[in-house]
Amino acid sequence: MEKLSAATNALNWFEIPVTDTARAKAFYEKLFDISMHSMDMMGMEMTFFPGSEETNGKVSGALVKGDMHKPSMDGVVIYLNANPHIQVVLDRVEPNGGKILMPKTAIGDDMGYMAFFVDPEGNRMALHANG
Repeated sequence: MEKLSAATNALNWFEIPVTDTARAKAFYEKLFDISMHSMDMMGMEMTFFPGSEETNGKVSGALVKGDMHKPSMDGVVIYLNANPHIQVVLDRVEPNGGKILMPKTAIGDDMGYMAFFVDPEGNRMALHANG
């Protein structure tokens, strides 16, 4: 069995469960000032974060509405990239229908900042940034 090397991402894809694709798409587009595109795939509605089609080693993912995808406050937490300034992204959470659970918080030893929020779909999510 091949081992995961230090030069390989431990994460290569993520899916954020949604019940209302249009609402979730609008939230994340406003949160990160990005454009996302949607398509039906394998019986699911998928809305892709930028870079999802690239195979250059960048991690990306999608919002997904499907029978196996249920928004939740429990379980795995995904830290989304809020570089260069986490507060800019965090300030967009509540005006766009989310709720801040933990404000910008310094992580020890110059590891940047983190914050937790709930998206309009009911998913507990996190942000990380260097500044």
